[in-house]
Formats: sequence, C-alpha cells, structure tokens
Amino acid sequence: MLTEVAVKQAKPREKKYRLYDQGGLYLEITPTGRKYWRYKFRVRMGDARKEKRLALGVYPAISLKQARLAHASAKLQVANGDDPTTIKRLEETAKALEADHFFGDIARDWFETQSPTWSASHTVRQTRLLFKDLAALHPLPIKAILAPELLRVLRVIEARGAIESARRANQVASQIFDHAIAMGFAELNPALAIKRALKRSITKHHAAILDPEKLGEVLRAIDGYRGSEIVRVALKLTPMLLVRPGELRHMEWREVDLGNALWTIPSSKMKRRKDHLVPLPAQAVRWIRSLQPLTGEGRFVFPSSRLVSRPMSENAVLYALRGLGIAKEEATPHGFRATARTLMVEQLGIRTDLIEHQLAHAVKDATGEAYNRTRLLPERREMMECWAKFLDELKAGMAGHSPKISIFAKR
Repeated sequence: MLTEVAVKQAKPREKKYRLYDQGGLYLEITPTGRKYWRYKFRVRMGDARKEKRLALGVYPAISLKQARLAHASAKLQVANGDDPTTIKRLEETAKALEADHFFGDIARDWFETQSPTWSASHTVRQTRLLFKDLAALHPLPIKAILAPELLRVLRVIEARGAIESARRANQVASQIFDHAIAMGFAELNPALAIKRALKRSITKHHAAILDPEKLGEVLRAIDGYRGSEIVRVALKLTPMLLVRPGELRHMEWREVDLGNALWTIPSSKMKRRKDHLVPLPAQAVRWIRSLQPLTGEGRFVFPSSRLVSRPMSENAVLYALRGLGIAKEEATPHGFRATARTLMVEQLGIRTDLIEHQLAHAVKDATGEAYNRTRLLPERREMMECWAKFLDELKAGMAGHSPKISIFAKR
C-alpha cells in the first residue's frame, strides 16, 4: 500500500511508471513529473471481460485519501455491474447541460459551422444580422430567451424601417435555436412562435417590360446612348445576357473566352456557389471585344470611372437608363431578366428549363439531380443566339416578326 510520503517523494523517470496501492488503484508518474490517480478494473461486455481505466484526478490536488474514497465509490459501481467511466461521462454531460450557455457562444459556433459553404456576399449579410441586429441577445443565456424577448429585439429593427431585415434576423435566430437544441443546450425555438407577429413588407418586383413593341423602343433608346463607351456596352448587354446587374458589373477579362464565345462566372460570385456558363451571342462578343483597347489591360471589363481597380458603380447603368428617359416604373437593369424569361416563352416558345438554367436558377432533371454547369450548353448557345436576333428585330421595329422556335418547344 502507498503512503502520503511515498506519493510525495515519487520522482520522474525516463519513462512513465506506476506505484500501486490496492484493488486496482495506482499512481502514474510521467517523465515531466505529473502524477495521475488511476483505477484499473474489468467490466463484462457480452461474454468477455474488458480491462478499462478510470481517471480519478491529479496529485496533489487529489490526495491519497481522496483518491481512495473515489476508488471505493468506483469499485462499488463495478461490483454492481456498472461501468464507472460511463457514469462519469454522463455526470459530466449533465453538469455541462446545467451550466448557462449564452446565445452569443452558440451563435458563433453555428456561424463557424455554416459559413464555409456561403458566398462572400451572403457571409457579409449574415454577419451583419448576427453581430449587429441580434447583438442584444448575445450576453443572454439561451434558455432565458423566450418569444417576447426575441420579439423586442426584432421590433427595434422594424422601427428603423428595415422590415425585411427583421424577418431575416428571425430566420437566423431560428437556425441558432435549432443548433442549440441539437447540442442539448435548449429545448424550445421561440423564433417559430413569432413569425406571424412580425410586420410584413410589401413585395416590390423589379419593373420589367413585357410588351415587345415597348422593348423595341427601349432598345432603340439604348442604341442611341451617347455617354461613356464602357457604359454603352454594359447597357446593350444588360437585356441580352440574362445575368444579374452585379454579375455583369464584375465581369473580368480572365473569365471571358471570346474565341469560344463563353463567359464563365466563378462560383465565388454566384448565389448558388457554382460556376455559371454564359454563352455569348455574336453581338455580345463584338461589343465586348470593342472594349479591349479601353479596358483590356486591367482586371474588369467594366471598371469604375474613378478607380480602375474596382468595377463599375451599381448605379452607372441605372442612371444611364434614367438619362434616356426610361422611368423606374418602366424598366430596371434587374427587370430585364423577367423581360427575357417572359418573352422567350411567349414569343419564341423556348423551354422554361433552358431559360431557368441560363438565369442560374435551381433546375433539376427527371431524377431530381441538379444539372451540372455544362448540361444543355449547345441548346443554351442556340437559345442565346435566337434571343439576340429577336432583340435586333425588335430594335428594327419588327415586333412579333420571329416565329416560335419549335426545336425549343417543351418536350
């Protein structure tokens, strides 16, 4: 049996070693001088008995007397057919669940878990919602946050007129509460209870031209633009390429293959975190190529007029449209996507799955799998050429002249 003196005077050796007491209790001394109390025992697992070890603490924080008391308790558990290591783990888990877990800590854990799959722009939006709009919740224990407390925080966001931001903040909070429930730190999700209590914003759709003759008028106005050549090309491409205004502004020369008439938008710039292929009609290739002498030495096809290392302002095309006398109620840069979707179906008879794919919307095949980026590329090339030709006809005053294209008809 060990004595306090023997335990105290035990010196480290080149390799760790053990000093045994009784009944499987021993002191383990490491080469660094650390001393650990251990209990070696056997438990029945099926038809066999397995040897296991239980950590009882570190000397001198746990004395010989205390180690023997802990050993006696564990030995009784073994005698009753229990596994002391399992009991210890359950007790530690129970203590952790009883402790306060704060909203901010769980929110950060959720953020670190989810953010690697987000686009840069989505990360910025979520960061603002989480660390600014929901900041008042961070110092509160997650279990203490009930629906009225969460609603008070969201009302502050609504009070500044950010109705949609309040709804998005509640969605983020809901995901964090679900995360806490999965980890065993909460039992309820108060965000679900207040969804109907939040104010509803009035949905505003981007103004879109759905009349072919009116679109022809706008195209003629764009063709007569006499401002910057860079803005003029951006204006002409906006109704043709079906991309979002921000994607067009951020077009880089390295992304464009004029020889193959293809623009590859990298996943980092896309909402769905996948590369997106944009077939370029002959007109688009010609217009983009005309900018090479002006911007080809830089990064962006459409650089800012103030700083070439940055893309064109998001208002450049919008202001150009307004300067041409096209009111915001008539058309917006983003609205041309809706224009294309409607007229491609109604005027050209193009299949909706081709259009949705080119709009970079989620499209699945008959098996439920998402199409890969090169799927239907030949058809999409032909579709974009037909759309460009149709726009030229509208600009020339030949509205409705093109017949529906049967090869694109829905199968």
